[in-house]
Amino acid sequence: MRAAGVALLVAVWPACNSNVSPPRPTETPSLDFVMTDMTGQEVALADFRGKPLLINFWATWCGPCKIEVPWFVEFTERYKEQQFTVVGISLDDPVEEIRAFAEQYQVNYTMLVGKGREEVARAYGAEAVLPVTWLIRPDGSVQAKAIGIHGKEWFESQIEAMF
Repeated sequence: MRAAGVALLVAVWPACNSNVSPPRPTETPSLDFVMTDMTGQEVALADFRGKPLLINFWATWCGPCKIEVPWFVEFTERYKEQQFTVVGISLDDPVEEIRAFAEQYQVNYTMLVGKGREEVARAYGAEAVLPVTWLIRPDGSVQAKAIGIHGKEWFESQIEAMF
């Protein structure tokens, strides 16, 4: 039993904590998706065009995701005058768990329900590894794509480069 638990942990940890250098994608992912937020309201990603945008694919069970969320809460407040926007997309959590997580972490940004929306995860390259974070400039071009956890300072430098 213990060996099975260790094997599962070894199999899941890399998928949740890949420290790959952020590549520069050659094309910007589509913002033409409408999703539901954790309150049941429809949100069109296209509504965020023209703003510096961070889109973070995450899950409540992902350890590195739990480290990043407080940073994103802080960045949302710090850069609000520059219209910096954070959107979190939970890929496999029921809405009740997203709400509880958002309350516990005092999330101050939009949280979308990604469960059952595999086409969105696929479009952003977030179907196999979490967290995955895209930083998109106001003109729609990609500043960076982060696969796995990156340091708070790295995110700050990428955000500041978008203004």
